[in-house]
Amino acid sequence: MFKFMKTGVLAAILIATAVGAHAQKKINEGSITYTLEYGLTPEQEPMAAQLPKETKVKFNGTISKMELEQGPATITVLRDGTTNNGLILIDVPVAQMQFAVKQGKEDYEKAKANSPKLSDFKATGEKKMIGAYNAEKYTYKDDKGGNYELWATTELELPAGFSGEDFKDVKGALLKFTRFQNGVKTTLTLKNAAEEKVGPLTLDVPSGYEVKTMEEIMAMQNGGGE
Repeated sequence: MFKFMKTGVLAAILIATAVGAHAQKKINEGSITYTLEYGLTPEQEPMAAQLPKETKVKFNGTISKMELEQGPATITVLRDGTTNNGLILIDVPVAQMQFAVKQGKEDYEKAKANSPKLSDFKATGEKKMIGAYNAEKYTYKDDKGGNYELWATTELELPAGFSGEDFKDVKGALLKFTRFQNGVKTTLTLKNAAEEKVGPLTLDVPSGYEVKTMEEIMAMQNGGGE
């Protein structure tokens, strides 16, 4: 039953922590939809079929929320972009199971430690339209010798911390960018940004959920059979 769990949880975490923003139309509560492309290593290829091609991230203030259907489970990841604290909720209705995994800044730093460090962000002055926004091209690199480009706009402002610490030196909301999470290279392209009612978001564990560590969840996956 828990064979799906590891890939599903990791996919949800990498997407939820890979999204981002910053300046003219300000959206404090709403949603962002991204299309996703992956640069998988040969070792990562077996998980390709489990990775979504599109994701919608809802947010209210500095807390974002993303849901992913994975086998019989619904995985919800909530994250506070300013503190890097998070909460993962795993619902398995057919088994009448509900688990919650609290994530602190230490967990965030541990996940980042396995990914290349991004730096040297430079605006190039090159401009083009991406969707409804005027965007400027930036170049950047990682500490493994990789070189990248991204497109950002100052016509959109999202809550503080939405883009994560990696992109804090970029002026504007990220419309197309590449980053790593848990070692997976992912390119995200903004499809839609909408101002809409999301409702209150919190990192408090809901009633009825059993709190577990990520290690306990992975142990269940490894020993839980099919």
